[in-house]
Parts: sequence; structure tokens; C-alpha cells
Amino acid sequence: MSIITRRLIPAAVAAGAMALAMTGCVQGEGGASAASAEGGEWSTSTLSIDWATYNPLSLVVKDQGLIEEALGDSVDVEWLQSAGSNKANELLRSGSIDVGSTAGSAALFARANGSPIKVIDIYSQPEWSAIVVGADSGITDVAQLKGQSVAATKGTDPYFFLLQALEEAGLGVDDVEVQNVQHADGRALLDGGSVQAWSGLDPIMAAAEAESGAELIYRNVDFNTYGFLNATEEFITDHADVAQVVVDAYEEARVWALANPDEVAQLLADAASIDLEVAKTVIAERSNLDVSGVPGEAQVSVLTKISPIIAESGDVAGGQEVLDEAIATIVHDEFALKATE
Repeated sequence: MSIITRRLIPAAVAAGAMALAMTGCVQGEGGASAASAEGGEWSTSTLSIDWATYNPLSLVVKDQGLIEEALGDSVDVEWLQSAGSNKANELLRSGSIDVGSTAGSAALFARANGSPIKVIDIYSQPEWSAIVVGADSGITDVAQLKGQSVAATKGTDPYFFLLQALEEAGLGVDDVEVQNVQHADGRALLDGGSVQAWSGLDPIMAAAEAESGAELIYRNVDFNTYGFLNATEEFITDHADVAQVVVDAYEEARVWALANPDEVAQLLADAASIDLEVAKTVIAERSNLDVSGVPGEAQVSVLTKISPIIAESGDVAGGQEVLDEAIATIVHDEFALKATE
């Protein structure tokens, strides 16, 4: 597939973003979040939320202290890093965080396996996964992976990307030996020659290209699912006022990020310890932040498309029926609708 480069801030978008910022401020001043603040009390004294290098908006929200500013001193905000969607899901399931960022496929996978989470905001439409081989590899297409060892992180977009790529090439997951490791370890195994391919994740993947000469032999933006900001059902029900603050902050961060892509790239470079030019590639070419934050039909359509592949993998007890139920109940759009109205 050809590289899809997105221009993040055309003039019309920038103008719309500024209008959204103004609208958001007005809504926030009269909305549920402000009402809680005026009352002097929030529904909780703590908020645990993740940040991740695969979620650029989380870096902006954290760096600018948007949530802390809105909540004031009465709520203690704890930030935990998620090393991958699977780790974010583990944190959500254990109750270590209230809000966490994953790929859409990973959120569906978790909910279908009994984790009570719902998507409350969309933070990006990325092209963050691809099939990667080493600089000296003779492998040039996915069909050549048959019988080879491939690193991938189960329960994440790169893993489901691998399943889709294999299917398109006429192969199944049993035709390869999957090494289930975290994303950074996948790169290390590829660099060391312990695996022949890696289903990678940015920004680690982009760094591997620049630093190790790794090659992306298969890209397909349609096999990447959206970036989902998820919350536990308990948090949504019991702490809707604080959930609204989180989503409001994400929408404020999106407006700023669209107007300041170079600054976002610098935040990513610092957080991921990668070269600034690599970070700029990730933000400019593989991170579409100019999408609606309201979860809905676009995301449901992607999940519906990918669910048969997840069912076929055997990783969800109950198969397609359970996945269909998870898709039907995963969206909670109330906070994003209020934040963007």
C-alpha cells in the first residue's frame, strides 16, 4: 500500500477548530462539569488515567495540566503509562485506572472477554501498525511469512493487523509462530534476529525504520482501528461529572494539537525518547487527529468488519455472538457529544 500522508491543519479545519474551542469553553462554563465545580464538590476525590506514546492527545492533556486545572485541588489526578493497549486493558480491568487509551480492536476484545469498559471519546484515526522486517531480510510480502516467527502483542491493534494481513495473503495464524511480547520487545527481537518479522506499533516502529533500517513490507490503513478512550462502566455511572471533564480536556487538546503539530511531535519525542524527526513523521503522516471525538457508526463499522477475524482466532469465549453483543453495547457518546456541541 502507498504511504498515506495527511495534512492535519488545512485552513478550513483550523478555522473550525477555533470555533470548536470557543464553543467548548461556553459549554464548559454552563455544563455539568462547571456545575460540579460551582457546587464545590466532585463525585470523587481521585482520578486515575493513563498516558501513552501511541495516544498523542494524552501527552498534550498531561503536559498542559488540563484536567488538573479543571478539577482543582479537591481531586487528586494520577497518571499511569500504558505500554500498549493490552496493558491499558489490564489497568482498566484491575481498577488501577478509571480511563485508559487503546485501539478500537483491543477495546472490543476486552469487552467481549468480560471487561466492563465503554468508549467515551475517539482520540485518533491512526496508521500505527504494519508488518516489519529487518534491514537485511529477504522477505518482501506477507505470504513469505509462512513457517516464520513473528513478534506481536496479543490483544492489540498490531496483533489484529497481523491476523488480517495473514488472511489477505491466504494464511492463518497457525501458519506462523507468534511470539507474544510487548511492542518494544518485539522490536528488540527483530533487531536481534530472533524473529523474522514483527507486527509493529508507532512510534517504536518509526524509530526502528530510522535507527535500524527496518522495512515496512505491508501497510494498510484500513486494517488499523481507531484510537479509543475508554472508561469503566462504574466510573461512567458514578462519576459522570469527572468523566465529562476528561473528555472536555481531550477536545481542548485536539484543537491545540491540530494548530501545533510540531509541538505535539516534540512532546512525543520527549515521551518516547525518539528523534524529533521520527516523531514528526508519526504525527504528520500516521496520526490523523482531525477526526470527530464522538464515538459512533464509523467505529462500529470497523469493529463489525474485524470481529469475525477475532472470533476465528478463538481468543474470545462465546465467539461471534459475544462479539456482536460487545459491539452493540461498547459506545457511550454522551460526554463527547456535550464536549463538541
